[in-house]
Order: sequence, then structure tokens, then C-alpha cells
Amino acid sequence: MSESPASRASHDALDARDSPDSRDALDSLVEKRSIDVVPDAERHGTAFSQFTLWLGANLQITAVVTGALAVVFGAGAFWSIIALLLGNLLGGAVMALHSAQGPRLGLPQMISSRAQFGVRGAIVPLLLVIVMYVGFFASGSVLAGQAVGELTHLGDTTGIILFALVTGVAAAVGYRLIHTLGRIAGVVCALAFVYLGIRLLDRTDLATLLHDRTFDFPLFLLAVSLSASWQLAFGPYVADYSRYLPRTTSPKATFSWTLAGTVLGSQWSMTFGALAAAAAGHAFVGNEVSYIVGLGGGAAVITSLLYFVIALGKLTINVLNTYGGFMSMVTSISGFRGNATLSPRGRAAYIAGIMVAGTAVALLGKDSFLSSFKDFLLFLLTFFTPWSAINLVDYYAIAKERYDIPALSDPGGRYGAWRWKALSTYAVGVLAQLPFLSTHFYTGPLVAPLGGADISWLVGLAIPAALYWLLAHRDTAHVPDHMVLAPEPSPDRPYATEPG
Repeated sequence: MSESPASRASHDALDARDSPDSRDALDSLVEKRSIDVVPDAERHGTAFSQFTLWLGANLQITAVVTGALAVVFGAGAFWSIIALLLGNLLGGAVMALHSAQGPRLGLPQMISSRAQFGVRGAIVPLLLVIVMYVGFFASGSVLAGQAVGELTHLGDTTGIILFALVTGVAAAVGYRLIHTLGRIAGVVCALAFVYLGIRLLDRTDLATLLHDRTFDFPLFLLAVSLSASWQLAFGPYVADYSRYLPRTTSPKATFSWTLAGTVLGSQWSMTFGALAAAAAGHAFVGNEVSYIVGLGGGAAVITSLLYFVIALGKLTINVLNTYGGFMSMVTSISGFRGNATLSPRGRAAYIAGIMVAGTAVALLGKDSFLSSFKDFLLFLLTFFTPWSAINLVDYYAIAKERYDIPALSDPGGRYGAWRWKALSTYAVGVLAQLPFLSTHFYTGPLVAPLGGADISWLVGLAIPAALYWLLAHRDTAHVPDHMVLAPEPSPDRPYATEPG
């Protein structure tokens, strides 16, 4: 049956810039791949797609709250904004280095961890990554649920559940829709933030908001840590969204466009959050969504549009979290079960698991969101900075971008089932941070001598990077002479087998 003009126009609009060619334009929008290598024939798009995706993913309410936290916990807006920018640049650079791996490997981010940790040993960071996805899904659903609840007049609880269902459907559709959402959210949310910024400055003089120049080093470092942790938490899934780019895509271009999008989007949102918190004072805490919507002026149409924008911005990032969680769950199980076909029902089951777990956490924690979210961000950083350091040192400095991709699925292959140098380095990296960690439920003994500053994330990057280099840089027997690619799919087996 031939495709109707209306259907073809709709399909082309969804494919937008990322359409590979006319043949792929006829394919289903629903993604068929998960953790298998993307063949060169299916690669498409340009590095600029990373800018639009990460701009849209960061122009959203949770990033606003992250920026506001620096002011809520005692810093002035002036130094908070500078500290947030520093953290976004530092964390964003690390995150973008992971993004540059995507076109080269054609794999989701966490599968590359098997080269360092072993095919089965990679489950150690993977389990923590899954916890991260559930946590971010939950935190995003709390804020988006407030917006959906107000928009539909059904309340927060129903709003959270409705938002979770839409997120699950979008994640099941997959890669193309995710990038489309990023482009749409980037434009819509940018316009909304311009409008809200103007409204905020109509209420309060900018010079007044920035008047307090008191410098408090521990609070400055807290703000740096908040934005750095925001960026570093993208590391375990950033390559998931660059892996369809052509293998010839310049790593520099992928790095640069990813960095530009994520820093611009997050800094824009966080700066607005810091200024809003400075203007609102205690009125901001516990009323984040209603305060921001209230800046719109009170007209019913404007209010509804702003609630919609908040929900749209959160939909983009929550789909990323759900999709990444699905990938990580599949990767974890495949390390022990081997390869098997992943049916559409199996894919839906994985995504539903992430959705249900995240929604449950959101409903349980929605009344203590703000303080819990700050501790959640800093606690996550403890576990992901060592992973990030090990992965980047191995990929860029030891293997030098030479991986045996088929061996990443073979516990008996060159990478083995467990690689103890990486696992022990990871454990040391986590433990080394504890004396410097400051949260409500745990404060390390070296925090007070540093004036209350939390520098655990710096320790978590530096020590594992140095230790892994010392332990592994001479042990290169498992490193191939060149990149070993996976066989291209054959006509009778168009898709590689996947765990299910």
C-alpha cells in the first residue's frame, strides 16, 4: 500500500534534519535497536543535533531549581551565577568527552564500560546508573506533575501519573522522537524563558538582585558542585544520543556542539533560578512551579501556556532518563544472559519498569522535594565521577579509541568477565570522596576543616584518573591494534540480537 501524502508529510516532519535518506524516511518511527551497534548504513544526522538536544534538555524547571538551590542555601545571586557557570563548564567538558565516543563506537554509553570493568563487572556502575535514572525520573516527575496537575485541574498525584505515562510512550518510540522533542523544547522553552526573564526584571531591579557580593567559599563550592553534578550525571547516557551519527563525524564537532548546548541551556536555566530565588526569598521554597508561573502575570491563557512549557521541558529530559534506564537494564542483564532477541513486548516491559519505579519514588517524596533533591545530586556525584574518570582515561589515553566491539559482548573474550583493576580503582575512588562529602545524612570529617566546602567531586575525578593510569597504562595486551568493528547486519538478519 502506498503512503498517503498526509502520512508522508507527518513522517518527514518528525524526521526533520536527522533523515538519513529517502529509504529510511519510509521506515517506522519506532526505534528497532537498543544496545547493539548501529551499522554505518543507518547512521545519520550532524553533530549540530547534539546542540539542539542538550539545549532543549536543559531549558527546564529542574535546572531552574538547581540554580535556585545555591541561593536557597545561603549564597548571593552574584557569586552563585559565577559558581554555577564554572561547574557547568567543568562538568560539561567531561560530559561532552563521553558524547564524542558515540559516533566512533556506535554503542550506548555504558556498554563501553565493559572494556574497563569487564563484560560482567560493568554491572557495578550500571546498577548505580539505573538508580540515578529512577531518581531523576522521580525528581522531574514531581515538578512536571505539579504543572500537569494545574493544567488539567486533577491535582499533583494524577499529574505525576499522567506525565509518567506520556514519558513511557515517548521513550518506547525511541531515538528519532527524542531528538524531535529536544528541538521543539529548545525553541518553545527558550521563548518562555525570555518572557519569564523580562517579567522577573519588571518586578525586581537586576542591580538589587546582584547587590550582595559577599563571598563565602564553602557556599561557592556548593554551587559549583551542584552544577557540575548536574552535568556529570549526563555522562552515563550522553553517547546514547550521539551513537547514530556517521562514524566520520568529527569528535571535535561532537564535543563542541554537545558542550555548547548543555552549558548554554543549563546556565540559562540556573541563572534564572538563582535570580528568581533571590527575588522571592522564602516564598520560592516549596512553591517553585507556582512562583515561576506566577511571573507570567496571572492571565489564564499565559498561565496555561507556562504550565504546558514546564511539562514539555520536563518531558524531554524524563524521556532521556527513561530511555537511558532501559538501555542500562538491558546492558546489565545481557552481561550474564548472553544475547537473545528483544521483542517489542520485552522493550516495553523494561521501559515500564523504569516508569513505575520512578513514579513510585516521585509520589513518596513529593512533599520533601527540594532538600532531598540537593542531597540526591551530591550523593550521585560520589558514584559517577570515578566511573567517568576511569572510562575517559581508558578510552582516550590507554586504548586510544581502539576497542574490539564484538568482544564487548563476550565474557570469554579479550576483556573478560571481570577486570579487577578498574573495579578496585572505582572502589578507591568512591571511598576517597567520603571524607570530603557533605550531605544532610552524612558529613565527612574533612568538611569542617575546609569551612564546610564539599570538594568530593574533585577528589572523585582526580584520584581514580591517576590511579587507573598507574595501574593500567602498561597493561595493554587486551587493546587491539585498531578498532574492531561489529559485522554489518545481513539481509536475513537485519538486526543484531539483543538481551530480552
